[in-house]
Amino acid sequence: MNSFNTKQSLSSGGRDFSYHSVAAVAGEAAVRLPFSLKILLENLLRNEDGVSVTADDVRALLAWDPAAAPSREIAYRPARVLMQDFTGVPAVVDLAAMRDAIVELGGDPAGINPLQPADLVVDHSVQVDNFASGSAISLNSALEYERNRERYQFLKWGQNAFRNFKVVPPETGIVHQVNLEFLARVAFSYERNGEAWVCPDTVVGTDSHTTMVNGLGVLGWGVGGIEAEAGMLGQPISMLIPQVVGFELTGKLSEGATATDLVLTVVEMLRAHGVVGKFVEFFGDGLDELPLADRATIANMAPEYGATCGLFPIDGETLAYLTLTGRSDEQLQLAEAYARAQGFFREPGDPAAAYSETLQLDMGRVEPSIAGPKRPQDRIALSDATTAFRSMLRETAAQDGGTGGVAAAPAAVRTRIRGADVELSDGAVVIAAITSCTNTSNPAVMIGAGLVAKRAVERGLQVKPWVKTSLAPGSRVVTEYLARSGLSSYLDLIGFNLVGYGCTTCIGNSGPLPAEVADAVREGDLLVASVLSGNRNFEGRVHSEVRANYLASPPLVVAYALAGSMHVDISREPLGDDLEGRPVYLRDLWPSPREISETVARVVSSDMFRATYEGVYRGSPRWRELEAPSSARFAWDGGSTYVRRPPYFEGMGPEPEPVAPIEGARVLALVGDSVTTDHISPAGAISADSPTGAYLQAKGVAPKHFNSYGSRRGNHEVMMRGTFANVRFRNLLAPGTEGGWTALMPRGEVLSIFDAAMRYRQEGTPLVVLAGREYGTGSSRDWAAKGPALLGVRAVIAATYERIHRSNLVGMGILPLQFPDGEDSASLGLTGHERFNVAPLGAECPETIQVEAVPENGGPTVTFAARVRIDTPKELEYYRNGGILHYALRQMLHG
Repeated sequence: MNSFNTKQSLSSGGRDFSYHSVAAVAGEAAVRLPFSLKILLENLLRNEDGVSVTADDVRALLAWDPAAAPSREIAYRPARVLMQDFTGVPAVVDLAAMRDAIVELGGDPAGINPLQPADLVVDHSVQVDNFASGSAISLNSALEYERNRERYQFLKWGQNAFRNFKVVPPETGIVHQVNLEFLARVAFSYERNGEAWVCPDTVVGTDSHTTMVNGLGVLGWGVGGIEAEAGMLGQPISMLIPQVVGFELTGKLSEGATATDLVLTVVEMLRAHGVVGKFVEFFGDGLDELPLADRATIANMAPEYGATCGLFPIDGETLAYLTLTGRSDEQLQLAEAYARAQGFFREPGDPAAAYSETLQLDMGRVEPSIAGPKRPQDRIALSDATTAFRSMLRETAAQDGGTGGVAAAPAAVRTRIRGADVELSDGAVVIAAITSCTNTSNPAVMIGAGLVAKRAVERGLQVKPWVKTSLAPGSRVVTEYLARSGLSSYLDLIGFNLVGYGCTTCIGNSGPLPAEVADAVREGDLLVASVLSGNRNFEGRVHSEVRANYLASPPLVVAYALAGSMHVDISREPLGDDLEGRPVYLRDLWPSPREISETVARVVSSDMFRATYEGVYRGSPRWRELEAPSSARFAWDGGSTYVRRPPYFEGMGPEPEPVAPIEGARVLALVGDSVTTDHISPAGAISADSPTGAYLQAKGVAPKHFNSYGSRRGNHEVMMRGTFANVRFRNLLAPGTEGGWTALMPRGEVLSIFDAAMRYRQEGTPLVVLAGREYGTGSSRDWAAKGPALLGVRAVIAATYERIHRSNLVGMGILPLQFPDGEDSASLGLTGHERFNVAPLGAECPETIQVEAVPENGGPTVTFAARVRIDTPKELEYYRNGGILHYALRQMLHG
């Protein structure tokens, strides 16, 4: 609508581009606005339509008060969407189902396409089954294709069938690193009504570490699948105008400290400060000393310090990185011209913006560190690592009380591993993995690891035989520069052979421990450790038999593999003896900053980025050999256990029908406070004696081939059976149980939640969920709304909601209601044995609606006015249509 007359033009590369000027509306106030809020302001100006974005929204952002708590909700439209395969498959399944539905409504299936560019990178499926050999990558790749062939064929069909949708095949790299090195534009250009436009490159991704690209000045963060699908289909994402925390960096890293040590320090500081739900921006003179790869390392860990994003400004270092990674001259020129025109470009000495809060770090004070054993924010100075581990070991022994847990005295088991007689004890490092996007995107730490390996080989050191070693880089560029430097051969010689390109150890794809190691761990009930250059080390995440997990820089991963134990103080004690029997210390192997920087300058060049990403969408021969139809509609296989047509659109008409009142509803689950989406959404291993296990076995799938819930997210039959089935889920309707259990009313028979929901469906009984405070916090968001909808849940009544989950419930046609202030199920005397009646919504969305709870035993009816948490007019449209996908489908049907 251009109410503020902000449309302007700029010339770059011989072309004219239109854009909406932030300075034209903000004037001098633009200087005080943080970089991220300028990007949000531009987004509002460009998408002002008087409905989803109004002039008042623009004025609200211009009047941003740094000290005020977030309260104003705005509609945000990212320029593009990024997905990985675990979370992306369900999105493509939904698009395929929409094509079928539009045909049944008399429309054209070719009309169903993402309206915003969407890229999917296949990176979450490779597992480290084979390691420490030259054939490890080919063997792991073969297993990956064997396990995931059906999913990959489906994705390949999607790549052929949909416009604006591209798939980066397996064996390319990790989604965030591919985004940083190739997909990100900084300035996003597009055509609209025959006119060339430019805007900030912004992205949301179905993976929390989408934030890595913030290091490049591209605003991005992770979202659930429903928000991503909304963005793909051109729908806005609702968000609050955030508080912005400024983090000032000064000085430069001292010798011996790495970018990993810096990021662990930043994570510790920000997590202690508290930045959940906030934006973080980095500023200060220290940026002049911080390479782009180091910035990306810090930005990537935003989920670990709890922020929505950790944004760096666009500056000369940004342009240098675009040049290094082989972006075109036209893209480089446009990025600079646009950033300068908008006032987005940082120059040294620029004044700081106004921030809600400010922190400061002198990078010269950063020391070598690790983090663990259970959380990424628990930083430990390297010099204190052994002491901290032994303290944890004593605490664990005391907690176990000597009853089948860790022994008070160090336990040890003698065994034979790889032809050597060894003694395996508490503290043994059984996994050492150079893995994950945080560090493998950074040439300095990867070259550093290679130089440590080179000197170790030259001194005759070897990795301890019980250590499972692996190298899983974030992109093929990494192996190119390691090979060019000659360092890959040294990594191979000590067991850090290439095992794959993708998320491995950090997300639990570490594969099995060698049988001899696993047997010894179980025999001695040993508390063993992993050291990985990853992002996350939560309990049970890396490996079920490894109870202490430490994040560290790639060079330190190599050092711990050589030492083989957390009992070795690698800052003071030798890692081993050389061929002449002399002790070798970490300081003997550690390269100088100058040696690292000179090696990086010599071996990392733009030609390898161009060569790596040229023809990237074609993939490997295995990918190209996969058969995939080129039809507009997907041919669903009724026998598939991975990809099935979801029932969302069954019986859907071209126009929405009036929303039926909720009458006689039963309670499926009655839960307390802080139930998270991780409690609701299926994840992890599939139990053979669960409803999902029974379903798969009935389909002829043996338990050893169950794979995981993540790999089967494209099958709603699997996912709905796993909804509310988390082993730590507690349903107060079935006291004394843990997991997916409920009581079937009126008799009170205890059944699995899935089985009870199916019984209620047969009776035609709608369902509700009663919840406490903070319902729906967590990260596994999409199936936390999809699953309950498929089970028949029509409404959730909670004391309070997590914002995104509340929005997702609306997006799946579930009515989110809120108890009156200060009330909850207990205070109202609700037991879950009642039948619930909810008054129908009128023509307008009321602020409150009457709810009746009729007791089973004929007692007095409980009546209360529940707050209707449909918070925007657009959400009301979604709800009246039965959900966001139904709304988008009808919009496309009617043009």
